[in-house]
Amino acid sequence: MDNKLGIRKWLSFIIAGFVGQLAWAIENNFFNLYVYEVTGGETIFIPIMTAASAAAATITTLLMGALSDRLGKRKAFVSFGYILWGISIILFALLDPKSKLNILAGNAMAAGTLIVVMDCVMTFFGSTANDSSFNAFVTDNTNTSNRGKVESVLSILPLISMIVVVGLSGAIRRETDVTTNWSLFFYIFGGLTLVVGVVCIFLLPKDVCTPNKSEPYIKNIFYGFRPSVIKNNAILYLILTTFAVFSIGIQVFMPYLMVYIQKVLGIVDTETSMAFTITLVIVLLTASAITVVFGLFMDKIGKNRIMIPAIALAAVGGLAMFFVREQIGVIIAAIVLMTGFMVGSAVLGAKVRDYTPVKEVGLFQGIRLIFLVLIPMVTGPFIGQGVSYINGEPYENEFHQMVIKPNAYIFLFAAIIIALAVIPTIIVIRKEKAHAKAAE
Repeated sequence: MDNKLGIRKWLSFIIAGFVGQLAWAIENNFFNLYVYEVTGGETIFIPIMTAASAAAATITTLLMGALSDRLGKRKAFVSFGYILWGISIILFALLDPKSKLNILAGNAMAAGTLIVVMDCVMTFFGSTANDSSFNAFVTDNTNTSNRGKVESVLSILPLISMIVVVGLSGAIRRETDVTTNWSLFFYIFGGLTLVVGVVCIFLLPKDVCTPNKSEPYIKNIFYGFRPSVIKNNAILYLILTTFAVFSIGIQVFMPYLMVYIQKVLGIVDTETSMAFTITLVIVLLTASAITVVFGLFMDKIGKNRIMIPAIALAAVGGLAMFFVREQIGVIIAAIVLMTGFMVGSAVLGAKVRDYTPVKEVGLFQGIRLIFLVLIPMVTGPFIGQGVSYINGEPYENEFHQMVIKPNAYIFLFAAIIIALAVIPTIIVIRKEKAHAKAAE
């Protein structure tokens, strides 16, 4: 494969990747704030929804990744998946507490439950389009000489998308209060996702993967679970294990980040201040810029030289977030945390692609999600929920329920778990050195 990707491939990576991350930013962060507001501050729906959507994403990717490999199709799955993904986001506007069409207004438990169910439906379309198909498309169209650059760009898209989502949510605050006009919010981002699905029909280049019909479809779904496959791809599974530990630490705080900054630290946007938006923009732009710089040299420096420093940086940032309370301190600590998170995700993501067998790219997308999404999102948010009871102060919300806000301990425990990812990282580096020496 030519090392030069060309403008069409870069546009495909950036446009489809960016808008996909806009949709995931809403699902991973703003749905948590949405269900928090809809249910009057009930946090139990946050880990439940995170875990349920992670399970839905993983099952979907196992099924659809194997199907896209079998058919040799990525483009159609991406394009039409984005269209359906956008429609499913738009439907969330019907649950806006201020919407006249919302028949569940005032019924917190029913509304929270329906949001969780609809989130799983939306995740099915999103995972079909993005997790199983777009990620396989990127692997199909890159190689070991350019994946560091591509992965560094893809790794900053989630946080750049968060800037856009946060900025727009601040711009559409209601004049009468500080709650978001959720209906307009979902119409805009759902519509944008739908439009990009249509654009992808014309933008994405022709599929380069060949149909893989050597095994029955059902057997292909469970391909990555075979002991022989795990043994033959031992380094890949070790890298995925490292990524899983790292991601568990991230998920201890990430689902609660928006709630913590706004509802606990009190850094919010009002008619006279844009404190929350300013904080997020400074943090995310700075961390993104640093990550891009690392990405430009990652392939030349060597990914192994970056992994441990990136993990250490994320752990230090998490520890710093445990202590800070004022806006300036939060900005500095969050820059360190998010830089470590993005650089670590970029280098680990690139290594996963490097070790994914070329002929079974789609088959491994579900395995990838088990380690990167299912395990972290089923465990991390519940750890965050549990540690929030350390020195937590319950209060009664407007629905007369006793609820508790997340607290700074989510960052302390996140830092500890992130630091543990150094252990499998060292094993990976040693295995690679032994493998290289044996090949000489």
